[in-house]
Amino acid sequence: MAKTTAAVKKNGSADSKKKESFTYFAPSAGNVLLVGDFTGWEQQPIALKKNKDGTWKATVPLDPGTHEYRFKVDGEWRDDETCSWRKPNEFGQANCIREVT
Repeated sequence: MAKTTAAVKKNGSADSKKKESFTYFAPSAGNVLLVGDFTGWEQQPIALKKNKDGTWKATVPLDPGTHEYRFKVDGEWRDDETCSWRKPNEFGQANCIREVT
C-alpha cells in the first residue's frame, strides 16, 4: 500500500507543474541556455532550440510560484527583453521573474 501512496504523490506533483515557454531572439547566436532557480542556475541549464527565424525556444514544466531566470547566449548573461518584472541580483544585474499560476 505504501508504494501506491508514493506513486500517487509523485504523479500528483508532476500534474501540478505548468508548461511554460521561454523564447529568445538571437539569429546569429550559436548557443542559448535558460538558467534559473529551477535549473540550479548553471548546474543544469536548459538548451533552447533555434527556429529558422532566429528565435530560440524551450518549453519547461514549472511548479506554481515565482521563478527567477536569465539566458546565457554564447556564454554571456542576457535578459529576457519581453519580461518586465525584474529583481536585482547579487552581481549588480537583475534576474527576470516568471509567475506560474
